[in-house]
Amino acid sequence: MKLPGPDHPITITPAAKRWRALYEGHVIADTDDALILQEANYPPVVYFPREDVSMEYMGRTDHHTHCPYKGDASYYTLRMDTRIEDNAVWTYEEPYPAMSAIAGRLAFYPDKVEIYEVDDAAVNPRHQDEPSVDEVVQHTDSGAGRAQREPWPPNVAQPGGDEGGVR
Repeated sequence: MKLPGPDHPITITPAAKRWRALYEGHVIADTDDALILQEANYPPVVYFPREDVSMEYMGRTDHHTHCPYKGDASYYTLRMDTRIEDNAVWTYEEPYPAMSAIAGRLAFYPDKVEIYEVDDAAVNPRHQDEPSVDEVVQHTDSGAGRAQREPWPPNVAQPGGDEGGVR
């Protein structure tokens, strides 16, 4: 086991934006909890939480590799429609302690799977306009018969206009 240092730096940072992985026109991973691993002079690698990856398209393989800095990697083959990509995905189930943040996360080979950053505002333009959870809770009845703040005005018209109710 080797430790990252000035001669071989490795940093792991939370991604600032949402990330996706696309295979054969299908989004197979989508997360706002990605980690970016930057190792020495290699291109950065995006690690996705397993719960944000569509595991139904993957099958574990017997292939394993060893990194003196991260530990032993296990691999998955992608299967979708008629396409098969052997060992396109890897994971460090039990990485060395210095790399524990990537434990159980999945990474994709960029020549086999398209990995891209997503602007939340482009995906959900109303995202910024929606009230915060705290604001919603304060305007909601807690079960005690009253809210912390005045209820919001209705955002729909009453059926039948001014005549009220159903006829």
